[in-house]
Amino acid sequence: MKKLFENFRNFINEVKNLVCPPATQDLELNTKNRDAAVQAEHIQYGPLNVDEPGDYWQNIAQAWNTTEEAARKSLCGNCVAFDISPRMKECMPGETSDKDGELGYCWMHHFKCHSARSCRTWAKGGPINKDSKSEEWQSKSPFGKKDDLKEA
Repeated sequence: MKKLFENFRNFINEVKNLVCPPATQDLELNTKNRDAAVQAEHIQYGPLNVDEPGDYWQNIAQAWNTTEEAARKSLCGNCVAFDISPRMKECMPGETSDKDGELGYCWMHHFKCHSARSCRTWAKGGPINKDSKSEEWQSKSPFGKKDDLKEA
């Protein structure tokens, strides 16, 4: 019985440490992190307007040494770091989907990102759609605990 209570106490402490990523709650921080991802040569988050992408897909295809068609399939929406788990949806500010896709959280670059966009650090394997996987990513994050809410 003692072990059962100890395990339950540990579980409660873990749950208390899981918080919404700061950028999902702070517009200024989210904008700062997103703008940094747009400007960083190694990230290049975009395109700004998914309806008028300009030469974004051509440029990213060239950077990846692939075709534009292949690059257009490498989206935030299917990236390993794109979090649309139920718990993350609770962190989002209201309605987060439109005709082009939905808003999720990027664990690589710490901002709310849109599923129809991409970046140069895209990695196959997503999205994150289970709370357990979201919690795993948060545990590896620099702000993963309630006592340390500053972003990297």
